Amino acid sequence: MSEVLTRDEADSAPRPARRRLPVRPPAARTATGAAGAVLLLALPFYVDRFWLEAGLFAMAAAIGAIGLNLLTGATGQLSMGHAFFLAVGAYGYCVFAADGSDGLAGLGLPAWLAAVLAVAVSGIAGGLFSPIAGRLRGAYLGIATLALIFIGQHVLFNARDLTGGFNGRDVPPLSLFGLTFDDRELLVAQVPFGSAEKLWYVGLLLLLGCALFARGVLRGRPGRAMNAIRDHRVAAGVLGVPVARYRAGVFVLSSMYAGLAGVLLALVFQRTVPDYFGITLSLDYLAMIVIGGLGSVAGAVAGAAFVSLLPQLLTRYSDSLPLVSDPGTGGIAPGEAARYLYGAAVVAVVLFVPGGLVRMAARLRVTPRPGARVTPRPGATEGEER
Repeated sequence: MSEVLTRDEADSAPRPARRRLPVRPPAARTATGAAGAVLLLALPFYVDRFWLEAGLFAMAAAIGAIGLNLLTGATGQLSMGHAFFLAVGAYGYCVFAADGSDGLAGLGLPAWLAAVLAVAVSGIAGGLFSPIAGRLRGAYLGIATLALIFIGQHVLFNARDLTGGFNGRDVPPLSLFGLTFDDRELLVAQVPFGSAEKLWYVGLLLLLGCALFARGVLRGRPGRAMNAIRDHRVAAGVLGVPVARYRAGVFVLSSMYAGLAGVLLALVFQRTVPDYFGITLSLDYLAMIVIGGLGSVAGAVAGAAFVSLLPQLLTRYSDSLPLVSDPGTGGIAPGEAARYLYGAAVVAVVLFVPGGLVRMAARLRVTPRPGARVTPRPGATEGEER
């Protein structure tokens, strides 16, 4: 006959202790972050222009991806029109900063003021669309924002006085504190600094500021409200969250992030062309946040680096890669091969790693012992690093 415990005996019986997963100590995390910061600051002194421009493209993509992740990953609002707001930021900067010497419209404002106004105009454009964003959700909002792409493409190709039409227009260089971020070389520690080297530090500062701000939003009360809207819209409304207002506000914030990304892209490209700001660019940004991890700032940065750097690396090393070659030479073009690869990455993430690259990195970094129970950090969101 099996032994039966009374309630008192059961309550007093020892229970297995809840064990936390091992994590890196704070000192190790601080040392790793400091080493990464030093490496990023020193890169312009040691690498060539190709790698700096590739890094700047990744920084601009990361800023835009963080904005889209706030909207789609944290709030659950699907947007297909992100490229429209990047175009508003890029062309808005050109119009505000240009002096009109090329025959196109230009106000001749200081470059730093032109950049601020371009971001503000992107936010205004998002604000004009925000009443729709506040009331639609899911595929309906995606279809509505898709219309922005077609409207934007029509304007970019036909408003030649503003955009230059099919050929685009030149981008005035940024000027800040008496320093012009153009290709005129500036010697720093006997190293010639061109436009890429100078813009590198601007891109780092912008990315750091945008990431910290978004991280603060996600970890604060607005972030909890956004996650509640994403997970259960009706319950969030019952709890007192103004659902339509939050949706509209996040849409405006996401538009401003996209506008800032567009300004940085224009400064790196040094010329804006309408073809770039099409539906393909919006799909690229959706791939970034899915691959990196929805609802995570680190995931947006990781996904942006993966999607933006992959085609450039394939182009750089196409001669030594199988099946990849220049267009018209019988192989797969680098840009096309890149889309195949990160399309496969999206499928793999959806099927096997729903949290994206950030969740995969967390699993690789922390290996639980058999029987260990995970104690989540209070306030942690889906895809956020522990």
